[in-house]
Amino acid sequence: MGGTIAGLGSSPADHTHYVAGQLGVAQLVAAVPALAEWTQPLEVEQLAQLDSKDMDTRTWAHLLQRVAALLDDETVRGIVITHGTDTLEETAYLLHAVLAPAKPVVITCAMRPASALAPDGPQNLLDAVTLASQPGVQGVLAVCAGVVHGPQEVQKVHPYRLDAFVSGDEGPLAYVEAGRVRQLRAWPGGHRPRRDLLPALARPWPRVAIVLSHADAQAWMVASLLAAGVQGLVVAGTGNATVHRAMEATLEEARARGVRLLRTSRCALGQVVEPSADSMADLSTLSPVKARIALALDLMADAD
Repeated sequence: MGGTIAGLGSSPADHTHYVAGQLGVAQLVAAVPALAEWTQPLEVEQLAQLDSKDMDTRTWAHLLQRVAALLDDETVRGIVITHGTDTLEETAYLLHAVLAPAKPVVITCAMRPASALAPDGPQNLLDAVTLASQPGVQGVLAVCAGVVHGPQEVQKVHPYRLDAFVSGDEGPLAYVEAGRVRQLRAWPGGHRPRRDLLPALARPWPRVAIVLSHADAQAWMVASLLAAGVQGLVVAGTGNATVHRAMEATLEEARARGVRLLRTSRCALGQVVEPSADSMADLSTLSPVKARIALALDLMADAD
């Protein structure tokens, strides 16, 4: 899909001003000697070539359609997706929510471009292929710096460090260590896929936005979204998903107009405890960016 793992900078010391998505996936695989000697057949396919900060729904729809087809192919044992780090957690959650794969779908990435003096992409790619080839592994997984994260928990929390991802209170699912997978928790699964939404995903998505509650939050923040025709709002509240009083009346107005509201916390760790029974919005334990995807999927399902 592109990303930093396929990026090139002006010099080996350039870790911040590089251009993402410059090398093809075949070049990435060829740069890892261990993959050239891999005993199981590897096939490579270029679906997109972009900086993941610019991810869009059209690219997501293409990825989902292709991954769904590969999952249905009995000759395919597992899938590895190279991806930029900025929106990796959103792509991981979307794949998980829609496809709920019984086979491994492993997303990997890099924090340094391929042109760096010591790039981290080759090891991450090798770890991802190792993970995807292990018997018993299933579901959407993200692997970076030897740590395996689940699609619902994974979050990017650092803009530069090689181990930029965490799994919150739940902790990682596994580690990839010297070519071996050490599992800590159960692989993701347990919910029904929503493949019936694949046609809707290829069309324009419902307008769903995230509004952040913070000190000195104002009603116009919600009012402007209403004027723009928003269909769903994720309210990223402070602390225990609380909302600034200046926004409450406008959010109630939004709900009265038929806008779907979903409330979550902007805190990176923990979950909302004992929410108010008269809350103006349904509660989500997901991060705001993943809650936005979940709400959009629900709106698509309602429309169909």
